[in-house]
Amino acid sequence: MQEVYGEKDALNSRISARVDNLIQSKSLFERLDKAEILKLLSTLVEENLSTEQVRAISDEELTRRIKKIMVLQTVAGTLNDLTPEQMEIFDAAVEGR
Repeated sequence: MQEVYGEKDALNSRISARVDNLIQSKSLFERLDKAEILKLLSTLVEENLSTEQVRAISDEELTRRIKKIMVLQTVAGTLNDLTPEQMEIFDAAVEGR
């Protein structure tokens, strides 16, 4: 049981280091709440990957995957900030009207 928690902590530390690096290197991510991102990533990993699978992912690939999720969260947050008129314009553009 202790070993499982140790692996989980190591995994969370690995993910947290990548999130820190991305937040520091990209101003795009400065609006994100690090705790929320880590919670989301932890949930995604627990629901979709085994510890062994995550360990097998290279640092570069893990960073790439985390970055994609963070970009998605950033865009979603930006859309939440739009006024109803801006949202209508956005919807029209997406639909090709």
